[in-house]
Amino acid sequence: MLDLGTSFLASVERTPRALAIVDGDLRLSYAEWYPRVSAVVAGLHRLGLQRGDHLLTVLQNRWQAATLHWACQFAGIIITPLNWRAKADEIDYAIADAEARAVVFEAVSAEATRATRAIPRITLDEALPEETSFATLLAAAAPPAQPQANAEDWSVMLYTSGTTSRPKGVPRRHRAERAAAIAHVAQNLYGADECTLGVMPLYHTMGVRSLLAMACIGGAFICQPRFDVAEALRLIEQERITNLYLVPTLYHDVLHHPAFASTDVSSVRKLGFAGASMTDGLLRDLTAAFRPDLFVNHYGSSEIYTFTVDQNAPLKPGSAGRAGLNQRIRVVHLGTSTPAEPGQEGEIIASLAGDESFEGYWRRPEADAKSLRDGWYHTGDTGFFDSDGDLFVTGRVDDMIITGGENVSPVEIESCLSLHPAVAEVAVVGLPDERWGKVVAAFIARRAACTQAELDAHCRAAGLANFKRPRRYVFVAEVPRSPVGKLLRRKLVEGDYRPAEQESE
Repeated sequence: MLDLGTSFLASVERTPRALAIVDGDLRLSYAEWYPRVSAVVAGLHRLGLQRGDHLLTVLQNRWQAATLHWACQFAGIIITPLNWRAKADEIDYAIADAEARAVVFEAVSAEATRATRAIPRITLDEALPEETSFATLLAAAAPPAQPQANAEDWSVMLYTSGTTSRPKGVPRRHRAERAAAIAHVAQNLYGADECTLGVMPLYHTMGVRSLLAMACIGGAFICQPRFDVAEALRLIEQERITNLYLVPTLYHDVLHHPAFASTDVSSVRKLGFAGASMTDGLLRDLTAAFRPDLFVNHYGSSEIYTFTVDQNAPLKPGSAGRAGLNQRIRVVHLGTSTPAEPGQEGEIIASLAGDESFEGYWRRPEADAKSLRDGWYHTGDTGFFDSDGDLFVTGRVDDMIITGGENVSPVEIESCLSLHPAVAEVAVVGLPDERWGKVVAAFIARRAACTQAELDAHCRAAGLANFKRPRRYVFVAEVPRSPVGKLLRRKLVEGDYRPAEQESE
């Protein structure tokens, strides 16, 4: 299999004049981008970085971040991106854990990065005397870069979110990254002249996949450094973006922005989402608004990019579809390896033999022992197969609500409540209760006035089983989410949320 540097070089040779990357006023074809990537490769070598070293980045989605990603693929350097909002102690932890040889940052992450231990620093902005500017890397003449890595070398190491413990490094080889990119192209039916909104962060698997997929087919990556709805809509119209690959929260915000109705989004023919379940209500509204040719639900993780794909998500709301091109999946009874029957909820596991799979966490044998067993990756997600063989993801093993001895999945209740016209967002958790152990509680962000009684009547009318109906409703200003849109249920359990200004009784 080809390494990623060779894959990029192939696109330079195949489609040299095709638009490759846009960032503000900067527009580069593949032939124009390649010399800049080559200059950065040479610049990293001048700083002493060699094949197999880790380069830490704390950057937004700028063209420099994308250029560094590709330069590392050519040089065999393991790019290790962090959230640009990371605090000094989080950056310090990653520097030590990865044994990073250098770190790249920009103004938004400068204060935190400069407060960490001393390793070579590269800045996109004005450099202090002891630092190197990114412009310096670009300035020196360099020969066209030639791939120095092979398919078995490490390509990237992403860090998991670490909500309950220190983040875990997820190292992935060139062959796994390239297989995931090619599968992403195939599963989303991408063709020549595709153009994607590059807003999912490059420290997240969705952002990396968008970047690699576009390069594999000579497509364009339109940088949006940080998500802003009005700016996203402007870019969609101006750049004639053809596909969107976002988390559901961002779709929700785009659809409900005042400028959406007056924005020409007709160029967008393919929608894809991942990172969280999409409610029935949002699926319905997006289908009506975009009328896409393809609407893909992609279910996966940093560890194994694709678990399942559903290429017609609105047809069967809630379905994650079937195993991806490079994967096999199972649903097993919790705490066992015994397959569950159709309709029975259990833990979702995925084959480690797939071409997109990782091989284990970075120096975390205890995490490997927990998640990697007998050739299968135990995802920690719960779900079931329906009678057609389609997978439904119902939540996390840790999110399951046990109330009065019954197992209740939050996702089913959230999908039901999302169809009420007054509900903008909903999250369901279990709250401690002396009698029931836990009671089902629904946290609602409203778009119009409604009462608890109205919401309960809606659940009854929808046929929600009595033990699944929320016993408590809490109206909030917004549902708490992570920077990439993942629902943070623990904050609701801990009471870390902002109540609605006027809560209905």
